[in-house]
Amino acid sequence: MDLRLLTLALGTFAIGTDSFVVAGLLPQVSRSLNVSIEAAGQMITVYAIAYAVMTPVMATFTAHWPRRRVLGSALAVFTLGNVLTAVVSSFDLVLLSRALAGVGGAMFTPAASATAAALVPPEARGRALAVVMAGLSGATALGAPIGTLVGSAGDWRATMWLVALLGLAAGAGIAAALPQLPGSTKLSLGERLAPLGDKRVAMILMTTLLVLGGLYTVYSYVSVVFDRATAGNGSVLALLIGIWGMAATIGNLVAGSLTDRFGSRAVINLAIAVVAIDFALIPLSSATFTGSVVALIVWGLCGWGMLVPQQHRLVSISPALAPILLALNAATIYIAVSLSGLLGAAALQVMQPYNLALVGAVLIIFGLGSAELAYMLMAQQQGVSRQSKVKKF
Repeated sequence: MDLRLLTLALGTFAIGTDSFVVAGLLPQVSRSLNVSIEAAGQMITVYAIAYAVMTPVMATFTAHWPRRRVLGSALAVFTLGNVLTAVVSSFDLVLLSRALAGVGGAMFTPAASATAAALVPPEARGRALAVVMAGLSGATALGAPIGTLVGSAGDWRATMWLVALLGLAAGAGIAAALPQLPGSTKLSLGERLAPLGDKRVAMILMTTLLVLGGLYTVYSYVSVVFDRATAGNGSVLALLIGIWGMAATIGNLVAGSLTDRFGSRAVINLAIAVVAIDFALIPLSSATFTGSVVALIVWGLCGWGMLVPQQHRLVSISPALAPILLALNAATIYIAVSLSGLLGAAALQVMQPYNLALVGAVLIIFGLGSAELAYMLMAQQQGVSRQSKVKKF
């Protein structure tokens, strides 16, 4: 395994751990800072909003920086944010520190994916992206549970120190192993925002919004969707989420190899179609522990497996604009996560929790339609380009 890619994966592992671990610490934060659990939950909201808003902004601002400088600066901001979370005593300052950590994550993840794609030849791009994304999915299977255990054994602030140490280790690894790669060509703000007007990019981002929105409509309320299988036992739920996280990590890695071999269209369409069927069956499968395990494995494999070919599709449109395009995709993911919580809350007012997956399935099916439309637009553009070259010749 390429050491350079592993250092990038360690960075996404740290950021993924920070994203997922806070939810398990909210009761401790509530008691420690004398706020309600609902107020403590703003730590997650502030982080997600900062990440979503600042991802395209920071990608535009730092696009011409050397890649090692961008990644190192991102991890420095991320680590500082977590250190401040661990030491400040005011809840308002905790929220500000979470926003700062979100900015660091917003800088790092798209830049890490773009750097991975630049380090390898085009035929290995999918596998390289998969290694970096495996850091995020691995955080769900390993980082978040470990962080929760550390917080339970000691104090929630100890978990923040752990995340800060992960960020510091990733920064040291990048400084030691990553070569100097130049940034992209200096472009005007209008040129950097031009991808938003590209129908191909719009449809790819729409696919991300719809599919991730469908997936997280269920994940945001996973404890009640699968409560028939867990009987309210937190340990059983943790086991199910751990199984889901391991399947997600495998799905990422396998999707990278499949994308390099078969192309992004086949992998994206198959993954979305299978996870849509899986979600349509969750009202039945979630009634038992065994059925829930199967449902979560399929969800992890396919739900996370479509992220790598999505990135691959964006990079193939314009490798020079990869940092901007991947930043837009990352921002879209966090927008989907934020909106899915609101959608799930509204749906729960009129249906049983386990039927929430049907809402997710509908969104995912619409995502399949936008994915195919994106492919048609890309094929059309390639045809126009070929005709243009023939005329010039």
